[in-house]
Amino acid sequence: MADRGTFKKRLQAGEVVLGPFTLVQSPIMMTALGIAGMDFVILDMEHGPFDMTNVEAMCHAADAAGVATIVRVGELNDWMILRALDVGATGVEVPQIACKADAEAVVWAAKYTPIGGRGLSIITRAGALGTRGPRYTDLANEETVVVVHIEGVEGVRNLDEVLTVDNIDVIFLGPYDLSQSLGIPGQVEDPRVEDAIRECVRKIKAAGKCAGSFAKDATIAKRLIGMGVQYMSVSVDAAIYKDACSEIVRQLKG
Repeated sequence: MADRGTFKKRLQAGEVVLGPFTLVQSPIMMTALGIAGMDFVILDMEHGPFDMTNVEAMCHAADAAGVATIVRVGELNDWMILRALDVGATGVEVPQIACKADAEAVVWAAKYTPIGGRGLSIITRAGALGTRGPRYTDLANEETVVVVHIEGVEGVRNLDEVLTVDNIDVIFLGPYDLSQSLGIPGQVEDPRVEDAIRECVRKIKAAGKCAGSFAKDATIAKRLIGMGVQYMSVSVDAAIYKDACSEIVRQLKG
């Protein structure tokens, strides 16, 4: 398996990292991401078709390609978080975090004692089938990346409290859900959405944490990086493929 802690160290060093969401259940897509130079991939169990069997297969392929795997679970659910980490994901991403208690619950589910209450089996892929040694739980706590989504007006309102929760690595600002929460669904370039994201990023960085977000294309991604977004998710694998095919058709068929 790949060095489990490398991706987290890059975040802690302030590096901007890039990666798409993925819907396509194909290990070769992980190889393509690695060759292209992407840093991570978000395996989407909220809006995508993944189950834990193909998440595990994708984690294998991503490890081989040198791409970190973040699993977006479908909800704040201890069992889903535990399983995503046990099959070997680099980290978990949890949607719809609205308050400090939600954030604390994510940490509790993702970390072993003394930080949290994640259920323990050492004979898992994450535990190298029992060979990681007596410090396995400490190593897992050090290496696991925890990402929480702030994507509604309630979460934005409670961001200061969320930022007081330790052991969260990335606060991910979901522009589409935020736009919906503001009553302008899909209008992610509206000044109301961008101003909210800009102010949230300012607070996140002031608290010494890493800000993340999503952009449908590189133009919007550049603007978000300019605001201070470090964990930058760009597009979705199926959309990237569609856009590339559309360009071929445009050039050859007019």
